[in-house]
Amino acid sequence: MKIHVKVNGKDYTREVAGNRTLLRFLREDLGLTGTKEGCGAGECGACTVILNGKTVNSCLVLAPEVDGGVIETVEGEAKNGKLSKLQEAFHRNHGVQCGFCTPGMLMSVKSLLKIHPKPTVAEIKEAIEGNFCRCTGYQQIIESVLDATGQLKPRKEEIRRVR
Repeated sequence: MKIHVKVNGKDYTREVAGNRTLLRFLREDLGLTGTKEGCGAGECGACTVILNGKTVNSCLVLAPEVDGGVIETVEGEAKNGKLSKLQEAFHRNHGVQCGFCTPGMLMSVKSLLKIHPKPTVAEIKEAIEGNFCRCTGYQQIIESVLDATGQLKPRKEEIRRVR
C-alpha cells in the first residue's frame, strides 16, 4: 500500500505492508531512530510520537492508518543544530539519564504544552503517566518541564558550617 505522510515538516511517499507499524516505518523506512521500541505493546511510552496533534504509541498504530497524516518525532525538535527550549531544560535539570525514554517523554510533554503552556505538576504527571522511566524517579523530568515553562523555583543551597 502506498502512503503519503508529513513527518517533521517533510513530505514522504512510501510503499508499506499492511501490517507495518508506524514505529517500524519511522525507524526502518525513514531512518528516524529517535523513536524507541521498549515493549512493543503500548505500555512503556518509549515510542510516543505526535500524530495529527495527538500523542500515540507508534508501536500500536499501523502505517497504512496514517496515510495523509502529520507526524512529529523527537528528530523534529532541534532546529539548525540548536536544542529546543524543552530539550535544553531536560539537559539542564538531568531529566535525561540513560535517555531511552526521553524521546517519548519529550513528545508527551510537547503535546501537553500545546494545550497547557504553564502546566501544573498534576497536569505534567498526567501527561507523562504513559511514559515509563527506570532512571530518574520522574522528579527531574517534572522539574525540567517546570523550568522550560519558566515555573521552576530556584533551589535554596543548603549552607553548612564547617567546624
